[in-house]
Amino acid sequence: MTGRKTATEAPIPNRIAELREGAGLSRVELAERVEVNPQTIGYLERGEYNPSLALAFRLADVFGLPVEQVFVRERP
Repeated sequence: MTGRKTATEAPIPNRIAELREGAGLSRVELAERVEVNPQTIGYLERGEYNPSLALAFRLADVFGLPVEQVFVRERP
């Protein structure tokens, strides 16, 4: 085993940190709005965790964006 993640396990790139900071939200505030632990927001921002579909949509709703503008296929 190489320790590498498979394509299905690879983190989905996202813009959560950028969007959160642009909205003037702390990790705690964002976590409260989407009903998760603040640590979860940190894991998402660092690419250590892929969200459920429901959480992805809640995050998109907070930012007023479609989910595909929060989660991206590739980093720019």
